Amino acid sequence: MTDLNAQLLAAHAAGDHRALVDLYARAADGAQNVDAACFFLTQAYVFALEQNTPQISALRARLAAEGREPL
Repeated sequence: MTDLNAQLLAAHAAGDHRALVDLYARAADGAQNVDAACFFLTQAYVFALEQNTPQISALRARLAAEGREPL
């Protein structure tokens, strides 16, 4: 997670919001518990919405599967 953490920080510093969608989704995949995963998914979802990326539906579905977003 350290390398991913560094990539997240670099993407934030560069203002690369499209990269943040993928990086936060990856962080969710490696999260230690469902609450952490949903936090990261929410971040990915917000950046995806801001950038209108194709991942919006998949991220929303993942959040809905955990009861965090209605479909």
